[in-house]
Order: sequence, then structure tokens, then C-alpha cells
Amino acid sequence: MPERKPGWLKVKAPGGPNYLRLQSLIRARGLHTVCEEAHCPNVGECWEHGTATFMILGDVCTRNCAYCAVAHGRPPTYDLDEPARVAAVVAELGLRHAVITSVDRDDLPDFGASIFAETVRLIHRDVPGCSVEVLVPDFQGSEPSVSAVLQAGPEIYNHNTETVPRLYRRARPGGRYTRVMDIFRLAKRLAPGIPTKSGLILGMGETIEEVVMVMRDLREVDVDILTLGQYLRPSADHIPLDRYYTPEEFRRLYETGMAMGFRHVESGPLVRSSYHAWEQVQAAGV
Repeated sequence: MPERKPGWLKVKAPGGPNYLRLQSLIRARGLHTVCEEAHCPNVGECWEHGTATFMILGDVCTRNCAYCAVAHGRPPTYDLDEPARVAAVVAELGLRHAVITSVDRDDLPDFGASIFAETVRLIHRDVPGCSVEVLVPDFQGSEPSVSAVLQAGPEIYNHNTETVPRLYRRARPGGRYTRVMDIFRLAKRLAPGIPTKSGLILGMGETIEEVVMVMRDLREVDVDILTLGQYLRPSADHIPLDRYYTPEEFRRLYETGMAMGFRHVESGPLVRSSYHAWEQVQAAGV
């Protein structure tokens, strides 16, 4: 294991008034956030600013990725009323940009796409002017599922690449690197006007050269927005942390990505897919 966590990864413990208000509201509505389920280090900052990434379709994932803290197993039946409750919380918070993600639901015929689509539609209906970003699973590459979500009209279609091809079998056994690229090709063919987004977490054993190769692959399938952040091992049961990237290395990757033609690159030790999501939307001109 690398030495103890460097100073640039230390964050203030959550607990401010807005954080507690949002936590209470989410609990009262029976909702989940990836902020808590995935042990995101930015939960205090984001919740204090009144923003959160809602996790629909329950909190139990059908896959067991080696880097992820979300619980896995056999999910319960999903809640058909969940989209309405998410839209109600978005309205109560007065959000300008809402991020919706989910666990993988390989047990469902459409992999959960219809619930994503309904959530997008209800937010647009109930909170006019609020843009919606969907951070979707791969739906096993299903064109009808991808199409159903895109037809609901999200402002951003996001699916994380997570790591480099060499590490997929170990880190993301249920996923396929080539499937990720195929999904972005499909998304651009079905809805060329909707910006696409993807992200990687660094520090699981990849090389800089491999990261740059993935960035090139993402540009070749016309991904618009890229996020790059540091992997933080959730527990001793997860894939080991190989090393900490420095802020300077993240800065150089940002410059490399912008030179490749991404509309926006969010690159830094604490970056996660939805970190500063509203600022990403503005920077990319969405």
C-alpha cells in the first residue's frame, strides 16, 4: 500500500446545516444517493451546496466491481413511485441541474431504463428549467434501453469507462471495454444533439500511457466531457490502491484532454463523475 493519504486528499468532515437538511429530506423520501452509498469524499462539500446525485432502482447492485463500495447481491423489487419522489426532492431543493444514477439492474428486462426515462420526464415536467444528467449503467449494450433514456431528453448522457482495458477483467468483471465505446457510438447515432460524458478513476495499476490511450478512444467516439479522479480504496476487500496521482499529474492530463478536443475536462484528486456537475455543464456550453 502507498503511504498514508496525502494532504491534497483530506477533506472537511460533513455536518453543516444544509448537509443535515438534505440528509433529512432524502431519508424522509426513502431515497438513496451515490454520494453516501459509494462513500464519496465530496459529500460534505456538495450537500452543503444543496446538490446530490440521486441513486435510483434501489441500493443493491447486481454486479460486484472490485473498486466500488455499493452493496451487491439480489436487489429487491424496484419502486415504481421512485421517479415522482426524486422529482419532488429536486423541486423542493430548487436545483438547476440534477444528476440521476443507479445501481446495475441486470435482473430487469430493460435493465432499469424505463425508470431512468420516467425520472427525467418528471423532473422536466415538475421543475422547468432544471437540466438533467443521467449517469447510466451499460444496460448490457441494449439499444432499446439506451434509446428509451435518450428519448426522455436528458441534457447529458453519462456512462463511466472507469479504468483501462487491461484492468477490466479484474476491476469490472461484469463490464466490457468495447461495449462502453459501442454505447457512445450508439448514443451519438440516436441523439447526436445530446452531449456525452465519461470518467475514469486512477490509481488501480494503470499507466499514464494507458490513460491517454483511453482518452483518445473516448474522443474517437465523440465523448464531449471527461472526468478524471483519484481511486480511494473503500476497504481491504477492494482492489488495492497502486499509487496516488499528484495535482500536477492531474493538471497535465487536463491539458492533454483539452488539446484532444473535449469540450470540458474535470481533472483532479477529488474529482468524481458528478463533482461540480453544474459547473461542468456551464464550462462545456451545454
